[in-house]
Amino acid sequence: MPANETAPPAKKKGRRARLIVLVLVLALFAGLGYGAYWGVDSVRASFPQTTGSLKVPGLTGTVDVKRDAHGIPQLYADNDDDLFRAQGFVHAQDRFWEMDVRRHMTSGRLSEMFGSGQVETDAFLRTLGWRQVAEAEYENKLSPETKKYLQAYADGVNAYLKGKSGKDLSVEHAALKLSDDYQPEQWSPVDSVAWLKAMAWDLRGNMQDEIDRALMASKLSQAQIDELYPPYPFDRNKPIVEGGKVEGGKYTPQTSGSTGSTGTGSNGTGSGSGTALGSQASTSQAGTGTATGTGLADNVTAQGATVGLRNQLTALAATLDKVPAILGPNGSGIGSNSWVVSGKYTTTGKPLLANDPHLSPQLPSVWYQMGLHCRTVSAQCQYDVAGYTFSGMPGVVIGHNADIAWGMTNLGADVTDLFLEQVKPEGYVYDGKVLPFATREEVIKVAGGDSKKITVRTTNNGPLVSDRSEELATVGTRAPVASSAPDRGDGYAVALRWTALDPGKTMDSVFKLNRAKTFDDFRKAAADFDVPSQNLIYADNKGLNGNIGYQAPGRIPMRGQGDGRMPTPGWDSKYAWKGGKDGNAGYIPQSEMPFDSNPSRGYIVTANQAVVESGTGAGKYPYLLTTDWGYGARSQRINDLIEAKIKDGGKISTDDMRTMQMDNSSEIAALLTPMLAKIQVSDPGVRAAQKLLDGWNYTQEPDSAAAAYFNAVWRNILKLSFGDKMPKELRIEGSCMNVLGNGTGPADDLAKTVRECGTRGPDSAQPDGGDRWFEVVRRLVKDEKSQWWSSPRTLTQPATTTRDELFARAMKDARWELTAKLGKDQSTWSWGRLHQLNLKNQTIGTEGPGFMQWLLNRGPWNLGGGEATVNATGWNASSGYGVTWVPSMRMVVNLNDLDKSRWINLTGASGHAYNSHYTDQTTMWAKGELLEWPFGKDAVEKATVDTLTLKPAGS
Repeated sequence: MPANETAPPAKKKGRRARLIVLVLVLALFAGLGYGAYWGVDSVRASFPQTTGSLKVPGLTGTVDVKRDAHGIPQLYADNDDDLFRAQGFVHAQDRFWEMDVRRHMTSGRLSEMFGSGQVETDAFLRTLGWRQVAEAEYENKLSPETKKYLQAYADGVNAYLKGKSGKDLSVEHAALKLSDDYQPEQWSPVDSVAWLKAMAWDLRGNMQDEIDRALMASKLSQAQIDELYPPYPFDRNKPIVEGGKVEGGKYTPQTSGSTGSTGTGSNGTGSGSGTALGSQASTSQAGTGTATGTGLADNVTAQGATVGLRNQLTALAATLDKVPAILGPNGSGIGSNSWVVSGKYTTTGKPLLANDPHLSPQLPSVWYQMGLHCRTVSAQCQYDVAGYTFSGMPGVVIGHNADIAWGMTNLGADVTDLFLEQVKPEGYVYDGKVLPFATREEVIKVAGGDSKKITVRTTNNGPLVSDRSEELATVGTRAPVASSAPDRGDGYAVALRWTALDPGKTMDSVFKLNRAKTFDDFRKAAADFDVPSQNLIYADNKGLNGNIGYQAPGRIPMRGQGDGRMPTPGWDSKYAWKGGKDGNAGYIPQSEMPFDSNPSRGYIVTANQAVVESGTGAGKYPYLLTTDWGYGARSQRINDLIEAKIKDGGKISTDDMRTMQMDNSSEIAALLTPMLAKIQVSDPGVRAAQKLLDGWNYTQEPDSAAAAYFNAVWRNILKLSFGDKMPKELRIEGSCMNVLGNGTGPADDLAKTVRECGTRGPDSAQPDGGDRWFEVVRRLVKDEKSQWWSSPRTLTQPATTTRDELFARAMKDARWELTAKLGKDQSTWSWGRLHQLNLKNQTIGTEGPGFMQWLLNRGPWNLGGGEATVNATGWNASSGYGVTWVPSMRMVVNLNDLDKSRWINLTGASGHAYNSHYTDQTTMWAKGELLEWPFGKDAVEKATVDTLTLKPAGS
């Protein structure tokens, strides 16, 4: 296995048994046994037909599917229904395994495919109720037109499925059918809608931060926690929108545009005093202080209060880790880049728009490139659009039509809150009364085993996620509470309030975006984009230089007391989300959400930085969107690159946009390297490594030895200064520490050891090294004697008490770590050898033994870039250097000539493991190359290598 892969979770014997069967079957399919019968023909059986003609029931006219040399399809039809019916058919041709796994995941039915090892994940997802919410959206929220398109899409998928056996669908389906007679069921419109819930979960905001802060309180003081979550640096990193205001129920952008930073100021969050768990007097007196401030600090004293809740949140964090194993890590790394430049500053005279969303690397990629074209745009056939789609969902999610282009990045709004609930046999306490739970029974069917029944209980603050684990059943009984708090009884439960659990209209928004022709159309479409909350950027080709714009959409709650940073008391209505009865929340009005249009600076950048500066006073936004923004390292670098290019009359080209996307500059390296170069070290091996940093320009190219050494130093700085001080619940699973005395006593003090091991999964362990940690260290390096620079002595290293002592120790640890990983000869070192991308086939490729992973997975690719660089190839500093999230695609749209736009996908069009388009774009993606993106009919025809005509069944 590659070095950055981890062993599967424990307690998965049922799934392991099934996977062993799958390994054997897939081995046969690969021609590794039993000759020609299980050879190449069986593997190719599921490959799609891409030439000639096929009859598709339900079509009223012909649809042409034109594929280019990379298998990317462009569809041409005469009416909307035929267009989306054909989209469903083609998606299923290339990606039905992916689609089938996704719909089982979103409905909490993975156990039906993979056995007992998925029961716990299914139970958690059933508790959230994604499927029920999707059903409510389809029945009660979506427009008749949208429902018609969803049904047409589903009919297209089912037309493809008709009469096909397992091996006709995919190698993976064939294996499932042979082992357990698994038969895929018909696709439904709700299957498509439910996928939006999965994406919303992946981009849900600060829920992990909320848990982490609560867990930190068991070991760190409130002041220490505040140092690890500093305020956004508005004095240095620009927000997306500057200087707008809310008046008369409407948001008005700054008409003169933005010309620079707005200066210093609070981000409207405040640090407070005390935490939801109660503060503590010092780290040596954990849990002995009295809590003051907001959240549960009003209700709970800290002595012992963290014990039960700590166990509960730890278990919740462990449960959450199993869901991102499918969808991707959620934390400071997840984000995206997008920016748009006005035609005033481009070589084309019209806007250029770039986008690269950051998600976990998946095989196949989460995106599927496609064009949806009406031969003649009319009232009966309204679409002429191309871009990135989700397999399993109609329409284009990110892309352009003939008039406009749009991109997305995660806004990062705080749309989740954890509520502690006092539970009694007859219900839960709310404002002194006992209210009954809303309950439902769920039956989880298990392949090869007995079904499991669960009861889902829901309060007016959301479902009880704590019901899904024995560890979450109670919050402990030892903590004393203030007289104003309800009796603990057997403990508090935990409920999850999340905007995505309220039915919405995001699917309507997708089709409106696809048809939009103006900025007004675009904003009206954005108003329905409920979840996940995204930064939407815009460009069009109207007028002399075109127009650019930005809109912040999304359903963002207005809270009563509290700011969402910590778990809050569910029994007190003062902490409930505002504006609704019976738990129905009020949200920030869409008319008051920030937007911008043609700012005078001539460009707009969104890269998960602060949208606006919240607070009171001139130029401040009156609502709290979140306290957990990205800290702006990427966004400000993009701002600086654009400014450098356009100053003194310079212009930006399409290739300039591509070059910016591949920028590997490290902000933290620029800050720390000069300090590291001055440190006196005696070890000749460390001195030799230190010399690698001489003259380094701080760019993290894959062949850079300096980048390899610096990132190893950075990782060890984080471990020594922060990681070893974290509670075990946040440290990487399996990382064990021997605490050897107090670091200052006599030699026999070394005999007094305490062994403590981390429990957190590799994707969410802390410190992860993201740009929040850049900001933490930036603020601390000025204090050479900060308590954070203290580290205890070990058998081989002395204790440290100052910044330079700790840095010297980190440099030594990094030198010998790289010697072990890359060899003694540092001339052979390179960042790419450490920082590798391995692509894993969905589900089966992540859970099977090494042989199965070899069969279905691909890699490694040595990458440049890193944490918080524009070329954002993320890695978690707690768990290693392997790539954990990536720019999942890249695109540059040329609004002057759409046929000169460029795009690339992480993998390829096909989800079939041995198809030539399985990973045919990956090497180009890794090099930063972009493919031509034909859009007009002539350009598409020129690029076409295969044409398949879909015909009505009766023709």
